[in-house]
This record gives sequence, structure tokens and C-alpha cells, in this order.
Amino acid sequence: MPQPLPFSIGLDFGTTNSVAAVARDEVSDLVPLAAPGGADEVFRSALCFWEDEAVRGGVACEAGPWAIAEYLDYPQGSRFIQSFKSVAASPLFEHATVFERRYRFEDLGERFMERLAARASGALAGAARVVVGRPVEYAGHRPDAALARRRYDAVFGRLAPEVHYVFEPLGAAYSYAARITDPATILVADFGGGTSDFSVVRIAAAGAARRCVPLGHAGVGIAGDRFDYRIVDNLVLPLLGKGGSYRSFDKVMEIPRGHFADFADWSKLALMRNRRTLAELDKLRRTALDPAAIGRMIAVIEQEQGYALYDAVGRLKRDLSSAETAHFVFNGGGVAIEAAVTRAAFEGWIAPDIARIEAAIDRALTTAGVGLDAIDRVFLTGGSSLMPRIRRLFTDRVGEARIATGGELTSIAHGLALIGEQDDIAAWAA
Repeated sequence: MPQPLPFSIGLDFGTTNSVAAVARDEVSDLVPLAAPGGADEVFRSALCFWEDEAVRGGVACEAGPWAIAEYLDYPQGSRFIQSFKSVAASPLFEHATVFERRYRFEDLGERFMERLAARASGALAGAARVVVGRPVEYAGHRPDAALARRRYDAVFGRLAPEVHYVFEPLGAAYSYAARITDPATILVADFGGGTSDFSVVRIAAAGAARRCVPLGHAGVGIAGDRFDYRIVDNLVLPLLGKGGSYRSFDKVMEIPRGHFADFADWSKLALMRNRRTLAELDKLRRTALDPAAIGRMIAVIEQEQGYALYDAVGRLKRDLSSAETAHFVFNGGGVAIEAAVTRAAFEGWIAPDIARIEAAIDRALTTAGVGLDAIDRVFLTGGSSLMPRIRRLFTDRVGEARIATGGELTSIAHGLALIGEQDDIAAWAA
């Protein structure tokens, strides 16, 4: 019986979505992953936990679209966690408490990957090596790349005998190289959920011994989740007590902003449903000048409305990508909001973030030693690249003709798998 060809896995473990591809004999194919509505190549980077006495340990878990389905069936009895990649490099994150059990980042990641692999119908079993994408700059305050590497090793080390890490935009660059035959110098701009990453890559003509040569990189821990934060900050938090005051003995003081910052952060919102945080919020409610507002925050947390809020914010962003005005609608936990939002207002909210992203683009060009005049194509990838304000970052500087797109959610995994087949993989490794 002929032996199957050796193959490599390309894994784009994203803040919002994850995608896997396998490459054999220089052909990369995306892996269809089973989902409640039919197989899909994009797997939501989310987990849902619920108590089940029939399961060992008493807590069951699902991931991806199955996690969403479980949450929607029983939201108040679930713990829905998303964007947990955002804490990979955070020394401040030690564990998440779920049903009185502690889960380290490694525990969350291992459960996620176990479920993703199970939905791949064996397509990921037996690989010679796995190439995992990593951001150029991790999300979070003072990210620790060495810590993230140790955590990643624990999560992905079981997938194959060899594990390599490559900057995510380089995966997209290799995928784009498969589409062209002529030499080109490209700027890859990858806008995900947690980070925005940039790589300048020189692509040789088809048939060259080494097709792609990385020239320079830069990144910033700002992307789709930060834009979501701005929406929640402007539309939701004012109704939950932000900017309000509380009474401390004979003084009236502004409510500390820490709980509001956590509430607007998808990686932290679900974790606020623990005894300590809820006790602190209840104490604050009793001393607040507007106790009803803090009560609304508590209700949203206790009633597990985080996913519903995330969904409402995502709809608004998508609608504003195709219209100048859109409606934000959220109703949950005693909070009802319906507001018209203009694209101009939203772009004003995210203006400080856009400035930092622009600075990262300039750093990538500087480290590569090239100017925009030397860039033949700007390849945009990642879900947030579909936002008009993100696209204008490049069209305003190089024009529409030099913009290339395609495979916004899948190009990184596709290219990482191809990199996994290269003999000089060390030249790509981060």
C-alpha cells in the first residue's frame, strides 16, 4: 500500500478566527472544519464551558461555532470566552476562573486546539511539521514575547514533531506569491482582531530557488478588538456608570475606570463573572450616585450578555463598511440601546488608533530600508482590512492601482503551510 505524502500544517491561530491549511508537494489546501451549519474553513476562536455531571471533572467545553451554538442554547448557564489570544503575552494573566476552576492560557489553548482538530476529521493527524503564525507585536501592555512562546509551545507542541513560528504577514506574503509569476516588492498589511502587523517582502520570479525574502517588519497591538472597544466606550459604558461618581464617607469621587476597561475588552468581559468582581461591583452600586447604572453593568455580566454585545458591535462595523450611517441595536441585561452612528463619528473615535497604526507602517518601511515608491503592491489581509478607513491608509498614499486583496481570512494559513514545505524554513522563523 502506498504511503501518504508527508505534509505540513499552516495554522493561523487568530484573536477572532482560526484557520488551518495542509500543504503537500507545494500545493496548499484549506482544511474544512465541521460546524453546525455545515463545514467551514474559518473557525471562531472562542470557547464555551458549562457544568455537566456526565463529563469527567464536571465541566464540558466546546470551541468555535459549536461554542457559539452551546452559548445561544443556554447563555446563563454558560461561560463564553473569546479573544483569549490577546492575553498570550501578558504576565498579568495567570488564569481564568470558570465554575470555580482555574484555567491557564495553556489550558484554554489546549482545549481549543483539541476541539478544532476533532472537527478536522483527521486532516491534521500525522503532519511532519506545523508552522504557526504569530504577530509581529503581541497585544497587551508590555507584552512578553518569550512568555507567549512558552505558552504557544505547550498548546501547539502536540500537533507535529516540529513546531515553527512565523510572523503572520509573512504567511500572507507567501500565499500572495503563489498568485503571481513576476518579481515584486510587496508590503503585506495584516489587520486582525488583536494586532496589526506589517512585513515588506521581496518576491522573486516564479521558479527561483528562494521565492520570498523578508526585508523588514513592524506591528502594533491595535486592531479590530480595539475598534470594538471604542464603540462600547462611546455607546454602552455611559449607560453603565462610566463618568459617574460614588460617595466615600463625606467625599464624592469619580468611579474608577478599571471595571469599565475590562467590560469593553472581549478577552476580559466573560471573566468578570466571578465572585470577587461581582462583589466589588455590588459594593460600588451601593455607594454610587446612580446605582441603577452599576446595576445594569452587573446584570449584563451575570446574564452572560457578552456575546450578544459583541454581535451587535460587529454588525455595526460591518454596516458602516458599506454605508455612511448605520444603526447600533443592543438589548440585554436590562440595557436597551438603539442609536444611529455615522461612519465619520466612528472614524473619529478610532483616530488615535489609526495614528499608531500609521506609525507602525512607517516603521516597517524604515526597517526594510525602502520607501513607498519601491513597493509594487500593498497586499491587504485580515478581517479589519475591509474597513474603509483602513483601506484609505494605503489608497491615500499609493492609489487604488497598487492595492491587492483576497483571502482576507484564509491567506495566512494558506501561506504558512507552503512555508512549512521549504528547506530554508529557519530563514522564515520568528
